[in-house]
Amino acid sequence: MAIDLKPIVEHDGTEECVACRAQALAMQALVPAVAAWEDANELPRFSIALHGATELLGTMLREGIDRAEIEDALATLLDDLEAQLAEDKAMGGPPQGTA
Repeated sequence: MAIDLKPIVEHDGTEECVACRAQALAMQALVPAVAAWEDANELPRFSIALHGATELLGTMLREGIDRAEIEDALATLLDDLEAQLAEDKAMGGPPQGTA
């Protein structure tokens, strides 16, 4: 079964956007959990993030997704992230919660 990464990384502008939902889950649950796990296990900061991401990408490789396709998807996501960081910086920083 071929897996198309394009719909997974591209925002479609709807409330059901897969990219937005995955991003929100990562930011709200996974990132804080990983940081706490690193701290609790006296691991260097970002060690689980880096190696965990590598292992997850390795799963994609084992499932038959071509490395170039993964790299293209990552480039798209990193470009989007850098654009968001620049926008946040211009607006005075990341959102600080809801009012």
